[in-house]
Amino acid sequence: MPERTDHPAGDQAGTATQVFVDHRELVFAIVYNMLGSVADTEDVLQETWLSWTGRTAHAQADRIDNPRAYLVRIAVNHALARRAAIARRRETYVGPWLPEPLLDEAAPDESAERAVRSESVSMALLVVLESLTPLERAVFVLHEVFGYAHTEIANVLDRSPAAVRQLAHRARAHVHARRPRYRAHPRVRQEATERFVRASLGGDIVALMEILAPDVTVWADGGGKAAAGLRPVRGRDKAARLLAGYATRRGSGLDIRYRRVNGDDSAVVFDGDAPYAVMVMDLTPDGEQISDVFIVTNPDKLTHVRRDAGTTAEEVSA
Repeated sequence: MPERTDHPAGDQAGTATQVFVDHRELVFAIVYNMLGSVADTEDVLQETWLSWTGRTAHAQADRIDNPRAYLVRIAVNHALARRAAIARRRETYVGPWLPEPLLDEAAPDESAERAVRSESVSMALLVVLESLTPLERAVFVLHEVFGYAHTEIANVLDRSPAAVRQLAHRARAHVHARRPRYRAHPRVRQEATERFVRASLGGDIVALMEILAPDVTVWADGGGKAAAGLRPVRGRDKAARLLAGYATRRGSGLDIRYRRVNGDDSAVVFDGDAPYAVMVMDLTPDGEQISDVFIVTNPDKLTHVRRDAGTTAEEVSA
């Protein structure tokens, strides 16, 4: 995959590479929100790059009127094709499946182009999007997340605008029925996350009972490769006992870092230098309690997690 480089003027290959690099983060964000997997997204970007260079090798890149739209179209259709392979993998997946966490690694002085990657939707919404058809999800992501007009999406998907509007209506109704249009203030989320981590990793059952909603659900994705249940745990009593069990590993040297994961304040747990778990919480509409806990322990989904960033639990408590 190409990195940003300088190329002599008139260099056709260099121009094509630069155009791709300029739009890479936008394409990454769109595809990731369609697939929920960093690894699959990187594969789709590679396929998009090959399609793009194959196209520009036989014609001047500037003959493509809108390179951005062209790249998005290629990437979206590659992503739709990949959904079939993902569905087959899901059939044999052990336990609950959660999206691969996307950590915000961007530094404050990085470019606006790279910052677009942080436009991924929340972990909770990604879980809801899994219940849409691939076309419904593509339309929802392009329209609701990235603001594409129905006519633009019609060109991307090679569908009529009327068909796209129908897909958009079904997707929006389904998503809003399962997830109300509410987002807690970042400070509220941060405080709830810190309270939850202190209670769960401190083994404080009383505190957990206070912060967990009565109908809370804990989703733990170990993929059969790490400790996790075979199905979601529902209800405050069961969830509190399960989460307090994580406290038994605290003495073995777990290190907690507060990071932004899929745009939300979350906790990343390390065992030594190795990532042990990513914990993301979703709040009730009033912001007072936690309605869902998403815990990813599958090591295959933590390969992009690095230890050298984030605020530690000790720094928060200081």
